[in-house]
Amino acid sequence: MAPTTASQGFTLPQPLPLDGGQALDGVTIAYQTYGELAPDRGNAILLCHALTGDQYVASAHPTTGKPGWWERMVGPGKPIDTNRFHVVCANVIGGCMGSTGPASLTLDGRQWAKRFPVITIRDMVRAQIALLDGLGIERLHAVVGGSMGGMQALSLAANFPDRAERVLAIATTARHSAQNIAFHEVGRQAVMADTDWQDGDYYGTGRAPDKGLSVARMAAHITYLSEAGLTEKFGRNLQDRDAKTFGFDADFQIESYLRYQGTGFTQRFDANSYLYITRAMDYFDIAEEHGGMLASAFAGTPARFCLVSFDSDWLYPTAESRHVVHALNAAGAAVSFVELSAPFGHDSFLLDVPALDRVVAGFLG
Repeated sequence: MAPTTASQGFTLPQPLPLDGGQALDGVTIAYQTYGELAPDRGNAILLCHALTGDQYVASAHPTTGKPGWWERMVGPGKPIDTNRFHVVCANVIGGCMGSTGPASLTLDGRQWAKRFPVITIRDMVRAQIALLDGLGIERLHAVVGGSMGGMQALSLAANFPDRAERVLAIATTARHSAQNIAFHEVGRQAVMADTDWQDGDYYGTGRAPDKGLSVARMAAHITYLSEAGLTEKFGRNLQDRDAKTFGFDADFQIESYLRYQGTGFTQRFDANSYLYITRAMDYFDIAEEHGGMLASAFAGTPARFCLVSFDSDWLYPTAESRHVVHALNAAGAAVSFVELSAPFGHDSFLLDVPALDRVVAGFLG
């Protein structure tokens, strides 16, 4: 669908305080909106994107030309119905699609690169709240997100409890596990081991750590899929050949697929942004932010919650969602939970799962 607004930038009027103790001046948030804002401003939905997402949720990506990352979910008559709701989707700080991040210019005319401060999920949410303030949206009908977007949704509910009536968190967690951190560290090390990374100062040199970023994307992409899904789609099928080559070319279809994913990713994502955003995810721990008790983070919350998990998701398995649900119950919050069956692994929230469509539409009301 055509967005109500083309991607545009909003510059925060005040410095953005960060969990690391610094404050960022002149922060720009790139965002798009879909659907009209009601006169009473009560129909707004903040849609939070995942690690490799951006503000192009339901419109063509300007770099790749591909459809928006949740176009099947957002639009007229769809589960997030833009005939009824005003959807706001912003590129997170630290990102590379217009919001202030490592590739942004500083006052000295050079890119931030590794001088950019380490950020957290809560910092991302602070920036989004500042954007909503600038748009005159005091209270959201809902905040919605999957994966890292679900982390942002939960963080918003915990830290700004009066800003959203509904919180829909899909395929997510309240903190990153050791396994989650381990996979991200493999990706970061792949980027930093690429000699073209140049200690982060690769902008303007004509060389970027594309090989390292491609490997990082390949490793991460495996975690988004399920073994059953990989077996069904690829098995041990060979790629465009009748026999093994007894070399190190992409003999198997799955090898070719991962290489394609890695190469395509380097065309639309900045390697430094990948480092910063994965680090923000690894630091994420709502309980730690609230005295060590997850229930304390949601004490007295007025919002209604819906948590959704998928039975084939081993990156953020159902147990992680149940942990959040138990904490919400202990806090006396209104919460519903459903585990959906889907063969696609973690990526199920982005793919064709009709049961998810019904849950989303029903919860948003």
